[in-house]
Amino acid sequence: MTPLLSHQPCSVDAPNDLLLFPSQCRHHKLPAMPAPTCSSCHAARAALRRPRSGQALCGSCFCAAFEAEVLHTVLAGRLLPPGAVVAVGASGGKDSTVLAHVLRELTPRLGITLHLVAVDEGIGGYRDAALEAVSSQAARWELPLTIVAYADLFGGWTMDAVARSTAGSGRSRSCCTFCGVLRRRALEEGARLVGATHIVTGHNADDMAETVLMNFLRGDTGRLARGGVLGSGGEGCALPRCRPLQFASQKEVVLYAHFRRLRYFSEECVYAPEAFRGHARDLLKQLEAARPSTVLDLVHSAERLALAPAARPPPPGTCSRCGALASHTLCQACALLDGLNRGLPRLAIGKGRRVLQAQPPLPGNRSQATSDPVAPQGPCTCEQSRDGVTLCRDGGGQAGATCALQSDLSATE
Repeated sequence: MTPLLSHQPCSVDAPNDLLLFPSQCRHHKLPAMPAPTCSSCHAARAALRRPRSGQALCGSCFCAAFEAEVLHTVLAGRLLPPGAVVAVGASGGKDSTVLAHVLRELTPRLGITLHLVAVDEGIGGYRDAALEAVSSQAARWELPLTIVAYADLFGGWTMDAVARSTAGSGRSRSCCTFCGVLRRRALEEGARLVGATHIVTGHNADDMAETVLMNFLRGDTGRLARGGVLGSGGEGCALPRCRPLQFASQKEVVLYAHFRRLRYFSEECVYAPEAFRGHARDLLKQLEAARPSTVLDLVHSAERLALAPAARPPPPGTCSRCGALASHTLCQACALLDGLNRGLPRLAIGKGRRVLQAQPPLPGNRSQATSDPVAPQGPCTCEQSRDGVTLCRDGGGQAGATCALQSDLSATE
């Protein structure tokens, strides 16, 4: 077998085909020529080639370059002004762990205050371990940590309860739709709780490219137009939020964690395998294999996307129920919770949402109660129209409830 040469990095040691040189690989036992000298410090041996540029760097120089690039993203985008109190969305995974560590390193230069905010979605056998990792990180870095839970914020609803409620629809993929919306709201509430002025999340370039690809496949022009910006400026009552790692590839995020010896939680969510994002991720990997610049090309394409005036979504308004920013009468979180409380979890997704927009809030809405969230009031027992369009009248005896036909509940996520 031909030995690996210095210009042939090994990808066995770490996930995501990391471009480590043989001297950095525990599994590589074949004789190999020494790695080249670091092209930055010209002193130490190079430990890797950067996936994007191919530049050979030692571990220290790579980490310094990574931090400098994040600093440039924050300063050039004017994302975090001096004096900002920043809520870091901490999940315990690699992205949020690297983000928190980098911002902690850059805090003296940015003049900001960090506060970790973790969200407990209520996923048995998964989230507890992740929250333990977050708590360990907070203690190690001496950063304050606040944990907010779905069950407390959303009237007893947890993701396990949502999954049980949506099981009858035959489409478990909707779990990620619920979780994404509710998690965003929970992070906002947690940030307000700690007095934060800004929110940062650990979305990397691969995450953003997947989102752009999903929005394109769905034909969601509104989200496509917003997908390339580094964050939102805090319209209405929403806090400004940003993504300092948006131009950092997933491979380099893992490389940074590897060289900084950061410990993070790496298990996949139990509901993730059915998510639509997984299909976009698989397609993106195939595209990246054929064209390595695909990820950043998609991110930058979204930055430059401009919609014709007729295709632009209307300016956001205010949710009539909770006062949050909303593009309809109800914000997405309230609409999803209303559907769950009516015993029709699919009602707020796709075309079914129009039913909720016209309905008044339920008396004694369970989003404000602590009763069992997974027990619906009972299915609609009225006789439904045969034309597949007309809505039934009484909603199964629930005051103020409305039932919809299955044809309306099968809309895309």
